[in-house]
Amino acid sequence: MHRGGSRTGSSDPKASEELQTSRLHVLKRLWGYLFYYKWMLITATVLMVTSNSFSLIGPYLSGLAINAIQPGPGNVLFQQVFFYVTLMIGFFVLSSILEYIMQMIMIRLTQRTIRRLRRDVFNKMSELPVGFFDQHQTGDIISRITYDIDTINQSLQNDFIQIVTSAITIIGSLLMMLLISPVLTLVFGVTIPVSIFLTRYMVTRFRPLFKKRSVKLGELNGYVEEMISGQQTIKAYNQEENMISRFDEKNEEAVSAYYDADYYGSMVGPSINFINNLSLSLVSVAGALLYLFNYLTLGAVSSFVLYSRRFSGPINELANIISELQSAFAAAERVFLLMDEPSEAEDILNAHVYDSPEGNVQMENVSFGYTPDKMIIQDLDFKAPSGNVIAVVGPTGAGKTTLVNLLMRFYDPNAGTVQLDQIDTTHATRESLRLSYAMVLQDTWLFSGTIFENLAYGKENVTVEEVEEAAKTAQIHDYIMSLPDGYETIIDQEGLNISQGQKQLLTIARAMILDANLLILDEATSNVDTQTEMKIQDAMQKLMNGKTSFVIAHRLSTIRNADTILVVRDGRIVEQGNHEELLEKEGLYSDLYHSQFESYA
Repeated sequence: MHRGGSRTGSSDPKASEELQTSRLHVLKRLWGYLFYYKWMLITATVLMVTSNSFSLIGPYLSGLAINAIQPGPGNVLFQQVFFYVTLMIGFFVLSSILEYIMQMIMIRLTQRTIRRLRRDVFNKMSELPVGFFDQHQTGDIISRITYDIDTINQSLQNDFIQIVTSAITIIGSLLMMLLISPVLTLVFGVTIPVSIFLTRYMVTRFRPLFKKRSVKLGELNGYVEEMISGQQTIKAYNQEENMISRFDEKNEEAVSAYYDADYYGSMVGPSINFINNLSLSLVSVAGALLYLFNYLTLGAVSSFVLYSRRFSGPINELANIISELQSAFAAAERVFLLMDEPSEAEDILNAHVYDSPEGNVQMENVSFGYTPDKMIIQDLDFKAPSGNVIAVVGPTGAGKTTLVNLLMRFYDPNAGTVQLDQIDTTHATRESLRLSYAMVLQDTWLFSGTIFENLAYGKENVTVEEVEEAAKTAQIHDYIMSLPDGYETIIDQEGLNISQGQKQLLTIARAMILDANLLILDEATSNVDTQTEMKIQDAMQKLMNGKTSFVIAHRLSTIRNADTILVVRDGRIVEQGNHEELLEKEGLYSDLYHSQFESYA
């Protein structure tokens, strides 16, 4: 019984044309990856053709062996029978050996092809703008790199060989059938157009279901990834049942999509098998009649029937792997869509390269929104002289972190300019601009590796002494040395074997190692307790010394000594000045400061 009520396709001619174009485009690109290893592909193809040719000789020799057996006692020519049987065995053995060698080559070929495809996809990830990752689920991206590429791998390794082998077998069998009896071939050919039409019709109708299956699996993986990373929050809010309920919904959607694809895909094989069995019945009747009227020998009829089965067998197999092919097409389409995503815009010709900038930052009439219909920043103006500490405060959602995105050119403004040393940052290279900043974010990121490797991540050829000095300044050296392996201690994936506060201190130490003239601290002490925060204030001052620093903080006590405090609300700077000046104004900053002071009291 059909479940899910999914439509199986569209009768729109334009949609069918677009589907065909998309399929040809995917095939062309996959072929490009295969042909990169053309000599391996050519060798495998030659072995495949030779192996199948040897195999196709078997039915013909079988017919000759049958013709060597004449009716009546004593008329069996055993010498000829044994000769033909020995030849058959020899050709079959050779065919098997060549097929084994071909399989080994194809396994190596597909593995290299998939390795190159996965490398290209991963390289593409490094070229994508930050906005892409803001708009797509991590689980869905991972699903494309792992599940979808693995699906392509299985198809190339198994289905590709099957398709080529089937094509050789079909062509060879057809030629042999024509050689044996054109009349029988004509009878057999009556059902071929029906098979071709039915296969083509089913493929066109069912392909959207396999695309939907890949999409739903990606959504499920994305949800699972979110839930796994948020287990503490889920348990803290007692949302386990709600989480399970939503998972059941997404799981049911994925299962339903799989069911629809497999349900309709499973119709292809039996349908084509029925038509092929019907053609075999017609051939058997016609062959018997031709034998009775002495137009064909019994051996010829036997050989023709064997070749007709050889011809029909690959068609049956092709019909049975239709679902796998459709799944591979859908997976390849999702992978290539990822690869076709617009990369981060290239730098303009002769773009300025920052080399140890002075650190004068200015924004003029900057407006920006992540979507055109909702502006986060509106007509924003400010100046940050070299070496000054600029604090940015304001309510949640005021646009503080968006300022960081604009300073680092993760996004470009919709209007206005962001300048560094009087140069519009859109006229400079992104690499040199971003290397001008050291950054410590609220969401700390550590990778699986040693503590030393994590601390030295942003600087080449860093010495042990430099790393240890930075760790001491950040008040994390003693903790590192208390670990069994010291700086060679392996951090688990995402740093799960150390506390949030320790992760924050490590990222601060990492920023201290960089030779950057500008600094961004986005809630850099948010995961550090008050006592620890007090201990690292001197370290933060040393880190900011001589650098143009942008400090985003909710704890206003941490930015009292800032040269300038920008108070942001609804994407606009509503107040500007130092700590004492803003308190005297008794505006938004004063309200925020006193509310925090009272809450701490």
